[in-house]
Amino acid sequence: MTNKVYLGIDTSNYTTSLAICNEDGKIIANIKKLLDVKDGEKGLRQSDAVFSHIKNLPILSSELASVMENCEIEAVGVSTTPRDVEGSYMPCFLVGRATAMTVAATHGAPVYAFSHQAGHIMAALYSCGMENDLIDKEFIAFHVSGGTTEALYVKPNGNTFAVDIIGATADISAGQAIDRAGVMMGLKFPCGKELEKLANTYEGKLPKPKICVKGSECNLSGLENIAEKLYKETNDKAYVAAYVLNFVSQTLIAITENIRTNHPTIPIVYAGGVMSNKLLQSNLAKYENTYFATPEFSADNAAGIALLARKSHQ
Repeated sequence: MTNKVYLGIDTSNYTTSLAICNEDGKIIANIKKLLDVKDGEKGLRQSDAVFSHIKNLPILSSELASVMENCEIEAVGVSTTPRDVEGSYMPCFLVGRATAMTVAATHGAPVYAFSHQAGHIMAALYSCGMENDLIDKEFIAFHVSGGTTEALYVKPNGNTFAVDIIGATADISAGQAIDRAGVMMGLKFPCGKELEKLANTYEGKLPKPKICVKGSECNLSGLENIAEKLYKETNDKAYVAAYVLNFVSQTLIAITENIRTNHPTIPIVYAGGVMSNKLLQSNLAKYENTYFATPEFSADNAAGIALLARKSHQ
């Protein structure tokens, strides 16, 4: 018997991702490959990201072969923009779009386009078990990643989401702050996982961070200079890593508390690669009605895109 499945494709600036969900909405494959970044670099140029995706997609497609046996692609979902705002564009998403159009054409399947951000939100809902409870309701989603740090008021909008930004960073994202501190200490980009491992080894006390939060807006660019100063003074990577993550954590806590003033009971979902950090999750979990994706669904992935394609098609 042929099983109908839905393919999700996401080609972000950090990761090539493919995912498959079945007709019941269960993710049966969620595979990804980080883009190659040279040692000492703090990111990728778009031309390099495009080239890496072109190299990665055939490798990941081969990995799907065992899952795709006796399967028929019913629809293809793809992320074509970073966010759901006018003018949101990055060339790296063109690779995913081209691949989606090719696969769809050869399988006689339709293509559904979404934003990378919508995929993160959907993956988080699925991962934390709140997909059925919140998919048609209003909630707040934090999207905290290498490219974005935003608090979004989310409303149902057909088969995807309508979002209004109610909080954001005024300068760099939380992921950028973490990566810049990590690269400064010689860690390999992206630095989140390695920074978390270092922070978990630190057992001393941390000075209270001087965060900059006004309402639901924050500034994070100063963290890079603070981290560099602390590292020069102490040469202690674990200490600096713990300080950096605590700074980000306290910033998100302050924004959460300020948003809760106006929305005291609304559900809050935390999504994005930075939110896979267990320290951040544990500090924010004290608030009621808050939900977190597991690491594989927090970091860049195509699972949410596959789920949105299924929802659109059905």
